[in-house]
Amino acid sequence: MDKYQDILDKAFEAMENAYAPYSKYHVGSCVLTKDKKYFIGANIENASYGLTNCAERNAIFQAYSNGYRKSDIEAIAIVSDGKTLATPCGACRQVLAELLEKNTPIVLSNKKIEKLTDIEELLPMSFGEEDLR
Repeated sequence: MDKYQDILDKAFEAMENAYAPYSKYHVGSCVLTKDKKYFIGANIENASYGLTNCAERNAIFQAYSNGYRKSDIEAIAIVSDGKTLATPCGACRQVLAELLEKNTPIVLSNKKIEKLTDIEELLPMSFGEEDLR
């Protein structure tokens, strides 16, 4: 995973900014673009749980807000301080299915375990824009 060490490091740094007073579960994320720009995100909780925003959505939305699109994204890292890997929740999987290319590397880590995957593995048979045509 040395190839992705830079985004893993940045994701773990972003995790330090998580606001998780309810779950105490800290998550960080980093999107790397093909022109070597980094966009980070941390999970931000809210007492009204539905208004919580996950780290990976914060990072990918930041990239898109800066004009990047799925073809510009090289990889995304998602990290946590949990005992198991922080895999994206269902909402995040749906967002990533639309905003990433199907083969974009997704790197998961909790410092003890690392896994390289993609959205096809995380959300097979996803619903997307092609289903609306």
